[in-house]
Amino acid sequence: MPNEVHSIQLSTLLHQSSYNGRGFRAVFGYGLRLGKTVITLTAINDLKYNRFAVNKVLVVAPKKVAEATWTAEAAKWEHLKLLRIIPVLGSETKRIRALNTPGDVYVVSRDLVSWLVNYYRNAWPFDMVVLDELSSFKNHQAKRFKALTWVRRHIRRIVGLTGTPAPNGLMDLWAQMYLLDQGQRLEHYITHYREKYFEKNYNGFGYTPKQGAEEVVHQKIADICISMKAEDYLELPDCVTNVIPVVLDERAKKLYRELERKMLIELEDAEISVTSAAALTGKLLQLCNGALYDEDRQVHEIHDCKIEAFLELIEQLNGKPALVFYTYQHDLARLKKALAKTGLRVRELRTPQDQMDWNAGKIDVLLAHPASTAYGLNLQDGGNHVVWFGLNWSLELYQQANGRLHRQGQRQKVIIHHLVVQGGVDEDVMAALEQKSTTQERLLEALKARIETAKNAH
Repeated sequence: MPNEVHSIQLSTLLHQSSYNGRGFRAVFGYGLRLGKTVITLTAINDLKYNRFAVNKVLVVAPKKVAEATWTAEAAKWEHLKLLRIIPVLGSETKRIRALNTPGDVYVVSRDLVSWLVNYYRNAWPFDMVVLDELSSFKNHQAKRFKALTWVRRHIRRIVGLTGTPAPNGLMDLWAQMYLLDQGQRLEHYITHYREKYFEKNYNGFGYTPKQGAEEVVHQKIADICISMKAEDYLELPDCVTNVIPVVLDERAKKLYRELERKMLIELEDAEISVTSAAALTGKLLQLCNGALYDEDRQVHEIHDCKIEAFLELIEQLNGKPALVFYTYQHDLARLKKALAKTGLRVRELRTPQDQMDWNAGKIDVLLAHPASTAYGLNLQDGGNHVVWFGLNWSLELYQQANGRLHRQGQRQKVIIHHLVVQGGVDEDVMAALEQKSTTQERLLEALKARIETAKNAH
């Protein structure tokens, strides 16, 4: 069934690519897990190497998605392994070097769009642009939107990917559609769009759509929009696993490697017990999450890489409630601090009232430790998204915690998101959980493998 969905969507991407002779412009209204990344890469591969219809492709994505997701997805599929994906990230020197590296698809974070446009000016080289999370371009006053409009006439094909193109109403659509068709369908100016489809509120603040406006707007954009829901095309299991790769920045990566090598080498000649293995991997798991306890239980913050990936995921959920599991108290403190800026209704699960409010839809993000939610709590009425910010080795805790949403009475597919640091001990834990390995056995195997790797590197 997944292959069938891929063929349907890929067919649409390719066969409509000659719209008006100027290239395909589309919005994918996806639910999660419909494979929009691999479908888009497959279309790019076909357009470039079979049809010779595109030359250089740019993908604009959230920062953490740009760092890992597109490259990791291409590596998973045999037919995409020859596609050269070049992340354009890091310092200006690194970005310029990346842009001058031969490749097929260049992936840039959305906060670098203005820099990229300014770098190329009138020599814009990308004839196809993919906007991953198109809804992040809904603000017509944002720098990233204005920058893209300056080079829009140089782009022959533009594709927008998003889960919810209008999370806050019709007003969000104008800027997104303008990038796709340059104002052909929803007017050339935001003021004209407002006048035609909205009425100003009586208090002078904000706008309300006119009667029938929603139907008219949807008809106007129907020819360039594809809207799909996972349940309509995929026979998904009741519970779906989603692994989100996280790449550490250079400083954090260096600190992680130093700590790992030092502790592993010290342990090399000792008899490895479960206790010593757990202590070592616990330190490394803390570092993957972004902070460390010292001997006096003082917290030392190392990086925000996983926090940034977490916030991007919450943004992509577009208001859908999320049950978030953390491991350490410093995780909880840093998550609260980061979420305080979002305006979302955030709560730590402590009392029966928190449980009732979650099930009543009064909480957007519910923070919980897996040990405190493992048994007896019914949270299935409050949402269907679980996020594991920090992982732990206990298969029992993991399964029981997921069971708070994935249980009888749940009316939606449960999606379990895992933030996994690439090349870190997170990957060992994730492999153990996926294979349902016993804690001690997998812990010792993973540790011995890392000791061998550290010895060879040393």
